[in-house]
Formats: sequence, C-alpha cells, structure tokens
Amino acid sequence: MASAETSKGDIQRGNTLPNGDIYVGNFAGLVPHGFGKYMWTDGTLYYGEWDTSKMTGRGVIQWPSSASYDGDLRGGFIDGTGTFKGVDGSVYKGSWRMNKKHGMGTMVYAKSDVYEGFWNEGLPDGFGKYTWAGGNIYIGSWKSGKMNGRGVMQWTNGDTLDCNWLNGLAHGKGFCKYASGACYIGTWDRGLKDGHGVFYEPGSKMPCNFEVSECATDHDVTSASSSSNENIYSGLLFLLQKLCNMWRLHSRFHWPRRISNGTTPVFDGNPGNQLSQGSSTEPLSTDECIQDSGGDKVLVYEREYVQGVLISEKPKCHDSGMLDSGKTQEHTWQKQAGGPMEIIYKGHRSYYLMLNLQLGIRYTVGKITPVPLREVRSNDFGPRARIRMFFPCEGSQYTPPHCSVNFFWKDYCPMVFRNLREMFHIDAADYMMSICGDDSLKELSSPGKSGSIFYHSQDERFVIKTLRKSELKILLKMLPKYYNHVRAYDNTLITKFFGVHRITLKAGRKVRFVVMGNMFCTELRIHRKYDLKGSTQGRSTKKQNINENTTLKDLDLSYVFHVDKPWREALFRQISLDCMFLESQSIIDYSMLLGIHFRAPYNLKTASSHENSLERCGIPDSDLLHYEEKSSWKGFLLVAHEPGTTVGGSHIRGSMVRASGAGYEEVDLVLPGNGRFRVQLGVNMPARAQKVREDMNTELENTDTIEEYDVVLYLGIIDILQEYNMSKRVEHAVKSLKFDPLSISAVDPHSYSKRFVHSLETVFAEQD
Repeated sequence: MASAETSKGDIQRGNTLPNGDIYVGNFAGLVPHGFGKYMWTDGTLYYGEWDTSKMTGRGVIQWPSSASYDGDLRGGFIDGTGTFKGVDGSVYKGSWRMNKKHGMGTMVYAKSDVYEGFWNEGLPDGFGKYTWAGGNIYIGSWKSGKMNGRGVMQWTNGDTLDCNWLNGLAHGKGFCKYASGACYIGTWDRGLKDGHGVFYEPGSKMPCNFEVSECATDHDVTSASSSSNENIYSGLLFLLQKLCNMWRLHSRFHWPRRISNGTTPVFDGNPGNQLSQGSSTEPLSTDECIQDSGGDKVLVYEREYVQGVLISEKPKCHDSGMLDSGKTQEHTWQKQAGGPMEIIYKGHRSYYLMLNLQLGIRYTVGKITPVPLREVRSNDFGPRARIRMFFPCEGSQYTPPHCSVNFFWKDYCPMVFRNLREMFHIDAADYMMSICGDDSLKELSSPGKSGSIFYHSQDERFVIKTLRKSELKILLKMLPKYYNHVRAYDNTLITKFFGVHRITLKAGRKVRFVVMGNMFCTELRIHRKYDLKGSTQGRSTKKQNINENTTLKDLDLSYVFHVDKPWREALFRQISLDCMFLESQSIIDYSMLLGIHFRAPYNLKTASSHENSLERCGIPDSDLLHYEEKSSWKGFLLVAHEPGTTVGGSHIRGSMVRASGAGYEEVDLVLPGNGRFRVQLGVNMPARAQKVREDMNTELENTDTIEEYDVVLYLGIIDILQEYNMSKRVEHAVKSLKFDPLSISAVDPHSYSKRFVHSLETVFAEQD
C-alpha cells in the first residue's frame, strides 16, 4: 500500500480491501472521502467524489456490460442529474432519484425513438412528448409508462388525433383530423370506434372551432433536441388549458375547443419497447372519407360504430345550412364534450354538500363496522334506529375539523344497511374509499324527471340519489319487507340499497340521500339505455333530444331479445317474484332499466376472433375445439366457469345461470379484447337482438332486411319508491278521460305488475 499527503491535508493512498475490491483515492480516517476510484470484484468501476464512504457528488460509473453513468450521486445512489448509456445503445439524460429516472428527462431508445418529458419511478409519468423513429409524434399525459390522460397523436401523413388516452389506447370522445381535411368527432372504446359520431367531409364547417390542441401545433412538434425550457412551457400551457376546461373558462380565451375523454386504436406497452415496434402507430384510416358528395353541397354524416365496425350512417344535413347558429351549436358540443357526468370541484354548487356527505358516511360506517355482525332485530328498523351527529367546522369531541360548513347528520337504520352491504360482499373499507376517498364524486349534468339529483362515486360502483321526504318515508316503511325479500332471493333484480342519510344545513334546509348499486358498473360500453314501464302513453323520446347519453323509453325500443331458454325462464321467475313484492307494498311507476352492449356484427368478424379471444383469456389451444363445439351460442363463446378468472360486476351475489348449449353448466362469457365475464341473472347476459322496427311504431315490411346483433344485457328494476296513493288515483281518473286507461302509467298495483311482466315477455321473446 502506498500513501501520500495532499495539499489539503487528506491522505491519498491505494488499498485492496478484504473483500477484494480496490480503492485508490482520498481518505478521511479509514473511510473514502474526497475524490477516488473504486473497482468492485465484478469489474464495475466508479471514479468521482466521496463523502464518508458514500458515493456523493459528481462521478462516473462503468459496468462490465459497457453501460455507463455520468452525473450526480447522493448517499451511494444515482440521484440528481446525469446521463445513462445502456447496453443496447439507449441514452437517458435528465433527473434521477434513488437509482430511478425521476423528474424531467430525455430518453433516446435503441431504435431511435425519443421520449422527452417527466418521469416517475423509472417510467414516463406526467406531461411528455414521444417521437417514433418513423416520425409519428405523441404529446400529452403519461401514467406508469403508458399514454394516459389528455394528449395528441400526430402521424407523418398529417392525420391528427386529439383525445384522452387510457393504458396506451384512445378511449372515450375525441376529435380526428385527417390530412385530407376531413374529420371525425366521436367515441372510441379501448382503441376502436364505438358509439355515435359525426363525420365531416373535407371543406365542411366545423362546430365550435374544433381544431388540434395547442400542444400539437407545428411550433411544438419539433425534434427531440429542443430545449427543456420549451417542453416545460408546453407542459404548463397544456395544464392551463386543462384547468380552463375544468372551470369552463373557454369563453375567456381563444384557444381551440377540445372534447374530453378519448379516441382511436393506437398502441399498448412501454415506450421504447413495445411502443417502438411501429405496428401500432399506423395512420388513422381515411377510407371513411366520402370524396364525391354530389354537386356543390357537402354533407355531414351521423355514424354509429360497434367495436370498430360501421353499422349505420345517414346524412345529418347540408353543410350550407348547418352550424350557422354559432352559440347554439357551441353550447350543444360543450355539453356533449363534458359527457353526462360532471366532476364536482371546489366552487361547484354541490361541493360542500359532497364534503358533508363524505364526512357523514365516513363517520357512521366507521362507527358501525366494529360492532359484531348479527341478525337484524325489529328495533333496528324503528324510529330509534338512527345515528345523529353535529359536525362543526372546528371539530368536536366526536368529529374531526373540516373545511365545509356546519351541518347536522342523520344516518337511518345503520345496522340494517350494514348487513345489506355484507350480503352483497361490499367491504366497509372499499365502500368508504369509493365514496369518501380523495377523488371527488361526479354529478349527473341533468336531473331526473322527479327533480332528484344523481351522483356517482369516482369508480362508478355506487349511485347516490337525492330523495323527497315522501320517498324516504316509503323506503323506511318498506325496509323490513325489502330486507327479507333481498335476503330470500339472491338474484333479485330490485335496486340494491346500501345506505340512507340526511344532511341538515343552516336555515333548516334538509337534503336526503340514498346510496344504491350502479348496475352499469362494467368494463363494457353501454351503447343503449332503456327505461321500460310497460305503458305507452308519453313513453317516447323526441328525436331532437336524443344523444348517446339519453335513456330511451318503451316506444323507442326497436329490438326484441332472444336469450337462452333456461335463462329466460329464470329471468321471468325472478321478475314475477319481484313484482309480487312490489305489488304487496302498493308500489307502481317502477321500470326495468335495460342496458345494451352491442358486439360487432357476426358476419364482419374475422375467422380468428374467437380463437384470439380465448388466447387472451388464458384458455389453452388444446381446449379450443372442445369449447367451440360445446359452448358457442349465437356468436358468443361460453366457457365453463372457473372461479377467480372472471371480471365480475359490482356487488354481485347469487347463483350463476346455466347455459343449455353448455350442458346446463355454469358458464363465463368470453369477449374478444375485453376478457372473461361471469354470467349472472341481469348481469353480463349474452343475447341476440333482432330489429323489428326501423323507427318507433313502424313495422319492417321486408323481413330479409332484419338486422341481428350479438348483445350483452344488463338489467334491473328501479324507481320503486312511488306508492299508489290518492294523487296517483286522481291522476289515473283524469288521464283515463283522455287516454286509454291501460296505456297510462298510473294504474293500480295489480294491473301495473301484470302489464309490466307482459310487456317484458314481448321484449324478451321466446325462441322459435
């Protein structure tokens, strides 16, 4: 060992350590301190600054694999700013934290793809720009290495897609602008066009100045070598636009309008690896462009897609007479852009009400959960079965301080609803996190006919509805019989209630809530929603009021549905039992809420679609022929149920239905691109939809043109809190003078129940 004293007084020497590692450099006592070179026995070399035996400061690390790092270190970790060169030739230059890319940085991948933006825990996360070697560019939000949130994709051929993204795929509503000048405004689901949209030919006037976002204009879509300041500016501009969209400040700024919530098939995977393979970054298809519109008039087309397949198209109106009403059209698109739900933000009219509701539920669920689970007693339903509490802003001995207003809280029959939640396998912690977590609730933009306001939990598992005082009384009155009915019939289709609460604000204003299960909490897109009462008077929707979020009525339904025979028998057995219960409680005006998920027309599917779907769901190739022979039903794939392999609906309980085509076994439904679903009564039910009317009340004359679709159905009985009281008797008497007494909604409970079941028997027709 050799040593020498430096001018600073530190001892510099070389040393071979007992473990075989070699250090040459400055010491402070017996530990490396200052500048030095350290070589591990595996050949890894570090030379740079040390601080009491820890690599701290500026330094260089070289690995035997030829990878290297040059930059800041702290406490023995790569931490700060530096450049990493990988074995495959990739280069990252930017910020680090604890050996992981974190903060602003630029990554040049081995295949010459470039990502420039923010990182979190080693993955792109936040605002960033990804440039493929072929020239395609994405600018927008990322999460955990995938495109998530608002962003713009621009292809080298000039096509542009402005939308939200989910797990690397466009998802929701979005705006596609083609190089030809044509554009499409519509909805996508997991990368495929799905739902209603409007196609504009080249030269058509666009509503609301729909253009590409600022973040995808020419001055932003630059090479990966642009400075980090410019990218930070782009990120801040993008964030500012997003906030303005949330706070409805578009009218204050002259920025291009954008639709929230997503768009087309793009790609999946991690940047630089799966994303850089190019097969998923092909330009948007322009085969939709109708080049010859005939004469000087340019048409705008309304379209509907199902899993990327165009199933309907019709001219909307001539361009010359369209969208000249400026503000009217802008308002219409702004309303549709936000979708049917509006996130409750600070300053929203319902913000303090939401905070009060969350505080109250968190308090009462937390109070009742430690109580040992037991059977409910008669006094659990009585007037004394209440939890009352005052929530002052500053807090109290029993309540925490909060930033809302003072309010009184009342929770009705907490033990009963605790047991109901247990029946439907709802964990108390999950229940509180869903409703009372950090995320805000979402409010339905248009209240129901009754004036009730609806809220959704952020994960959409639960629906919260405001109640009138009369509805609350009816619910509490029928609660003992409701509890017994739900406990006796696992597959009941009646609305699931999970809690009833009341908030009293200053000046004595009282707001009553009921928490219910959301029957449309599914990964599948619901293309149509129908509210079916069985009556005909006033049971249609004006065409000008219909959009993709509209819940349609009896006369709007143009399909009949064919389901497997044992399923139909089980369905009507349960509907009859539920109607008998409602009739015993003198309830009318209830309806069957029907949600329909359409699958792409069977004749347009590829021959391998079923095989691919089985492979995605983990079904071995060796079992493929067996399942196709045994369990295919009307274009669907039904496979024997395997616990733990399915995507279940929210708060599902009860037995699974058995398919006749699968030897009357319990089955799962396999859907290409979506997964494997547990089939139960009213949940994930495959069916065949046959179109029997082109428009309401118009029978098809040519049976050869009948359309048929594979569909997945979701259904349940809702609005069960209206008694046949004196006001309804008067309504029946008055309307009977003008209309057919059997066609109006207000009839006695027995007639209502009988008509309700009969009408559904025509909707779910028996197979020939």
